[in-house]
Amino acid sequence: MIPAGPDPRQDPRAVESLLAFWAQAGVEACFDDAPVDRTAEAARMMRAPPPPPPRVPAPVGRLPVRGGPDASAALAEAHAAAAAAGDLAALEAAIAAFDGCGLKFEGARQAVFARGAPDAPVMVIGEGPGADEDAQGAPFVGRAGKLLDKMLAAAGLTGRVFITNTVYWRPPGNRTPTPQEQAVCQPFLERAVALVKPRFLLLAGGASAKSVLRREEGILSLRGRWFDWTSQDGAQTVAAMPTLHPAFLLRQPAAKKKAWQDLLSLTERLDRPA
Repeated sequence: MIPAGPDPRQDPRAVESLLAFWAQAGVEACFDDAPVDRTAEAARMMRAPPPPPPRVPAPVGRLPVRGGPDASAALAEAHAAAAAAGDLAALEAAIAAFDGCGLKFEGARQAVFARGAPDAPVMVIGEGPGADEDAQGAPFVGRAGKLLDKMLAAAGLTGRVFITNTVYWRPPGNRTPTPQEQAVCQPFLERAVALVKPRFLLLAGGASAKSVLRREEGILSLRGRWFDWTSQDGAQTVAAMPTLHPAFLLRQPAAKKKAWQDLLSLTERLDRPA
């Protein structure tokens, strides 16, 4: 039923009122010149295959995000370069010269390899460099690094650690490194373990623990537990324990108690009589 009112042909405001009435009633279209079977049209659109996603070319000089010939070639190059490094200085030079990780071309100033004792019994492995590390060329030198040093000193581990990361270039915006970026850097990390020969690995943060141990659990589930890490070639096996990342502890100070328990477990095993 059309509401009563003035003749639309005499008053344009009546036209607006009539259109508003039909819109409120749920009418969304006017009559077409020819009838249209909306049901058949909808069925046809559902049967039609979706259009393919647009193809975005990878930037020049950057490792593709997903695996493929370029990623395989970069990984093979990393294996060869890591194997050829006879000491830590040569390994650091090989990392700096390596072009197979896309992070190198995403704004990083330099490669960030390691710091600490070259024969340390404990190797601390974090995720990746941040802004301070990128500027200074050493891992864990910002606020999180200072907290880590204080915790290590309190646990009696000063001078007994070698500190590195799963990737050696700063991810843009300090984002978490991707599994692909970690995978292409893994040969260098495994070579570092072979050269340092640590007795224990301390994996700082979820991204490090998942990558090194090849597990899917979150860090709150993994932390404080001991695992056996084995290199890809099976030549090395080292006891490893995940713990909370110092950057997380800065945001959640109440969690420092858990990280301290992890360090006590580590030092107990480290100083345990043979």
